[in-house]
Amino acid sequence: MQSNVVTFPSTQAEAKSTPTNQLPTTDYYDRAEQQFIQLLETEDLDKKLAAKPSIASDFEEALATAIEVAYTGASGDDCAHRFLQRVLYRINRLKLFWYDDLRRYTNERSLYLRTVRDQIEEAWQEWEAAQLDVAAYQGIEDISQALRDRCAADVDPPPSADGLFYRDEVGEAGYRRLVAIGSLDGLVEASQLSRTLGGVPNEIQAVLTRLLLEEYGGGRLGRKHSSHFTTMLEDLGMQTEPEAYFDLVPWELLAIINHSFLLTECKRYFLRYIGGLLYGELSVPSGFRNYQAAGERLGLSASAMSYWTLHIKVDELHGRWMLDDAALPLVAQYPDDAWELVFGYDQQRLMSDRASAAVARSVREAEQTALTKEARID
Repeated sequence: MQSNVVTFPSTQAEAKSTPTNQLPTTDYYDRAEQQFIQLLETEDLDKKLAAKPSIASDFEEALATAIEVAYTGASGDDCAHRFLQRVLYRINRLKLFWYDDLRRYTNERSLYLRTVRDQIEEAWQEWEAAQLDVAAYQGIEDISQALRDRCAADVDPPPSADGLFYRDEVGEAGYRRLVAIGSLDGLVEASQLSRTLGGVPNEIQAVLTRLLLEEYGGGRLGRKHSSHFTTMLEDLGMQTEPEAYFDLVPWELLAIINHSFLLTECKRYFLRYIGGLLYGELSVPSGFRNYQAAGERLGLSASAMSYWTLHIKVDELHGRWMLDDAALPLVAQYPDDAWELVFGYDQQRLMSDRASAAVARSVREAEQTALTKEARID
C-alpha cells in the first residue's frame, strides 16, 4: 500500500559560519523572515518542501544561526532573538482565528511548521529555564506561603525608575509608542486563557471561566477589554487593526506572548501557566497606574486612558481570585508538583521585567526622535 506520509527536509541546517565580532545583521534575518512568510502562505507546503527543499534553504540557515547565536553563545544578540521570536509568533498566531482570508490558515497543521516551532522552543525554553535555579524550587517547603509572600511583595511595589519616567516625564510621542507596542497583545487579550478551559468541570475551571468572561465583557463586544484598547487607539488617532504595530514590538514582549502559547497548549505546564497568570493579574495595576498618571499629566481624554483605568479597577480582584481560588487549591491537589506554580510565577516576573525594560527603551527612543525633530524645526 502506498504511504501517505510526506517527508520534508530537516530544519537542522548548519549555522552560518560568522566571526564572533561579525554577527549577522538585521537585514540578513529580515530576508530570511520574508522567505518564511512566503513558506507560510504556500499551498501544500509540506509536499512542496519534500519535492524542492531549496525553497527553505536560506530560512533554515538563518534559523540555525540564530539559535546558536541567541542561546548557546554569550553575545545576547538582539537581532537573533528578534528573528526567532517573530518566527515563533507567526506560527503561534495560527492557533487563533483573526476573521481574515481563510487561505492564510492553509498550513496551520503543517508538520514542517511544527518542526520549526519545536526546534526554536526546545533551545529557547532551556535558555529561559537556565535564568533561574529550577532545582531550588523543588526544595521549597511551604509552597502556599511562598506564593502569599510573593503576592504581598508584588501587589504594590515601590515605583521603578521606568515607572517614574512614565508618571513624571514621558511625552505624547512616548505615550503613543507605549500604546502602539501594547496593542499587539491588548487587542486580543486573554486569547490564550481560553485554551485552558476545556476539560473536567471543577471550582478551579469555574474561576478561570469567570476571569475569561470578565475579560471578554460577558459576551458584549463594547465591554470586552480589548474594545477599551481599540477606543484608546481611536482617541489617539492611531491604527486599530490587530498587529498594525507589529514591527515596533521588542522581542522581549513577543517572548511573553509565545511563552503563554506554549504553556496553554501543553497541559503538563498547566501549573506553570497558573503561576504566571497569577503574577500577571496581580502586578498589572501598579504598572498601569503610572500609564494612567502619564495620560492625565498630558491632558488626554478619559477614552485615551480607558484600558489602563479598567485594569487598575479589576485586576487586583482578579489577582485575589487567582491566588485564593486557583493557585492555592492547586497546591493542595498537586503537592508533589506545586513548586511549578512558584517557578511559573517567578519566570513570568523575570520575563515581564525584561519586557518592561525593553518597552521603556523603545519609548525613550520615540521621545528622543520627537525632540530631535522639534529641534530641527526650530
